[in-house]
Formats: sequence, C-alpha cells, structure tokens
Amino acid sequence: MKYDIIVIGSGFGGLICARQLALAGRSVLVLERESQPGGCLQCYRRGSMTFDTGFHYVGGLAEGQALHEVFDTLGLVHLPWHRLSADGFDRVTIGGETFAHAEGFDGFAATLAASFPSERDALRKYVRLLENLPPMEQSGGISAFGYLSSLFRDPLLIDVLAATSMKMELRRESLPLFTFAHVNSSFIQSSWRLQGGGARIVESLVDDIRQAGGELYCQREVAELIEREGRIVAARCHTGEVFEADTFVSNVHPALTLNWIRESTRIKPLMRRRIAALENTGGMFTASLVLKPATLPYFNHNKYIFRRANVWDEAQPEAAPGGVDRVMVGCQVPQEGNFTQQVDLITPLPWEKCQSWQETSIGKRGEDYRQMKRELAHACIELAETELPGLGKMVQQIYTSTPLTWRDYTLSPQGSAFGIRKDCSQLLMTMLSPRTPISNLLLTGQSLMVHGLEGVAMTALQTTREVLASNHG
Repeated sequence: MKYDIIVIGSGFGGLICARQLALAGRSVLVLERESQPGGCLQCYRRGSMTFDTGFHYVGGLAEGQALHEVFDTLGLVHLPWHRLSADGFDRVTIGGETFAHAEGFDGFAATLAASFPSERDALRKYVRLLENLPPMEQSGGISAFGYLSSLFRDPLLIDVLAATSMKMELRRESLPLFTFAHVNSSFIQSSWRLQGGGARIVESLVDDIRQAGGELYCQREVAELIEREGRIVAARCHTGEVFEADTFVSNVHPALTLNWIRESTRIKPLMRRRIAALENTGGMFTASLVLKPATLPYFNHNKYIFRRANVWDEAQPEAAPGGVDRVMVGCQVPQEGNFTQQVDLITPLPWEKCQSWQETSIGKRGEDYRQMKRELAHACIELAETELPGLGKMVQQIYTSTPLTWRDYTLSPQGSAFGIRKDCSQLLMTMLSPRTPISNLLLTGQSLMVHGLEGVAMTALQTTREVLASNHG
C-alpha cells in the first residue's frame, strides 16, 4: 500500500502532524523505532507506578491563554490537568533564600517587587515584554542574559528570573531572548501538571489517529529514505520492510534525517556539513523517587534549588558536594489523598560525564556507570533536603536516567534535552524551517524553532499547514 503521508518518529510533534493530517482525510502511517510511541512524552512502568521521562508541567493552558486554543484543537483540553498554585507555581531557592514565581503577569511582578522594591518599574517593563511577545526579527539577535542585565540592576533578581529555566538551556552567551521569553511567558500565564503523566497525551493523540484511519507501527526503525528524481519515494526499515508515500515528515533530529538519504541530487554536501555542525543542547540526569506511603504531603508547585548565586554560570559539579549544584524538584499529583508517592529530581548533566560509556547500550553499561548514577541521585536528594527535610528517609526506590538513556530511546544526539542549540548571534542558522530542499520531505520537532510542548505544538501545526498547502498533500 502507498500512503499519502509517512511520519517518522512518534514524539509529540510527529503525533500532532499525523493526527491533523489523518483528520484532514489523508492516509497516514507513523513509523516508530521503539516498542511504544511518545518520544520524550512516553512513560515507563515499574510495578504499579508510571513514571514520566521528559514531561513535567506545562504553561498557558487556561481559556484565552497561549496553549488553550492549540490543545483544544488537538483534543487535549479534556485531560485531567491540575493547576499549580497561583501564589507560587515555581519556588526558587538560591543560597537558602526562597522567592515565589506567582501566576499572572501583574501578580508575578508584584510578588517579586516585594523582595526587590527598587526594581518594581523594571519588573513591570519585563512582564509587559512577556505579555506582548515580540516577533523573532525584533528580539532574535538579543541574548536573554544581555536583556536582563540591561534592565535590572540587582544580580540576584536576574538569577531569580532565570532560575526556573532548567526547562531550557541556560547559556549566558547564546540563549536568545526570543526563546527565553516565549518559554517563560506561558508558564506565568498559568502552570499545570497532568494527573497520570504525559502518557495520557500520547494515548489521546494515538487514539485520534487510529479513529481517523491512520496507522502506527512500532519497532520500525528507519534505515534509509530512498530518493528518486529529487523526491523521497520510500522509507526502508531495519526490518527490511519498505513503505511508500507521496510525502514524508520527519520528527527525528534533522542531522539524523539527512543521514538516511544516502544519495541525493537535492541535499548538497555543504548543507549536510552545516546541519551536522550545529551544536546541540546539553542533557539531564533524572532521579525518580518512589516514597513510602503517607510520608510526604503533596506540594502544588515546583522547587528550583541552587547552592549558590550566579545561576547563569555553567553547572560546576566539581565545586559542589556529590557533583550537583542545582536541582529541580517536582512531584506527581496523587490519584487520591493528600500525599504524593513520586518525586522527580532533575539536574543538568554534561555529555562529557557520560562519554566513558558512549559505546554501550541500555542495561550493559557496567558497575561504574551504576555507581555514578547512585552518587548523582544521592547528591540530588541531599540538595533537595534543604527544602524537603528528611526526604532521603522517605525513599523506597530510586529509578534514574542520564543523557545516554535519552540518546538510546529518542535518538537525540548526545542525549540532548532540547535539540539544536539556538544561538542569538546566528539565529537564522540555528532556527530551521520545516521545509527541506526535497519538496516532499518536511521536518518537525523541537530542533526547529522553540522547544517545550507549546513550541513543538506550534511547529507541528506549521509543518501540517505546509503539507496541506503543497501539491503533494
């Protein structure tokens, strides 16, 4: 059978494209290399418990806000979303002092102004920027750190505003204001956890795809995209199966996508080298804790804890006990009662710390690797205990993941958490278009424009519009 569209990769962007194209009446096939769909949204089970991988909370989901219309379009508004505390959806602790990020632009500014009264006017100016986001051409060449440093005089406030940005790569020299503002704006509008985790998003999208007549095959890793006369005509999988279509959408990293095309009249060597040379964002270490029953009351916010100021500096694990100088702490919404039984601890982990095991595969990395993970997990717990005293004694089980885990499950180069690094000094080079030189091959996913659920959703809808507008849809 020949399909109208083949979508490669069932991450959030790929599933959105497949859903919308199937609902538009196209015959759609999704090819996924893993045993279950979802990419960074997929969950894993241990016993009776389900654990998220890359999804923790989302912003701007209330009616009239940035993400509501998008999620309504995608049939995701009905899921059991749980709104975080308006008076502090994120709590930032730096050197033992805690500050709240409050919901709503005016509330956000007023709450921080109580701690930084001399910066009240600057805070108002800052939230007006977030409320009326400038287009990329107006803010793209400005660094987030440069903007904040020019607006605020107090370096601690600059740290407080940036400290929740473990949901992006906090790089002083390269992070564009465009990326920083777009990601933070939606969370200030309102922040939400999803009861049951990101798997609910995946299940909803997959159900819609199948009900619309689309197909999804797991354990179908693509080995080659076959080009003839300047067009992709088929995808060949490692299983030996060959699937034909009129149009192809890749939700896989752009460099890996181009590597599937062995001979091309359209993809020039210069483009291959340019995409391959783009730097990727760093990775994360996650310790997912299972707690003893009824030991930790549920907290309706996220905690960002730093041992010291200067959060814009690269993490300096050598200078921190156990190699951890910052950690994000979140918990799952309990199915019933007032206690949470699952807590996630997340901290940046440079690829260099994983290189010794880069030639290994999951489950076969050896005792040294397991020891590294144990040490990192306990260091994260020790830092989290500054805000959650006695947490270590509540722990019943610990499950961990590193950039190696991400690399092997999602094909993200070097376990990158946020895809291709966006650089304010060369934004047009690092912000990629869904279109490629091959007219019936399009891209989607977090490496293109803005990462996070909102950024990926907007990019996927743009990719979908490009497909439907073309003569190949």
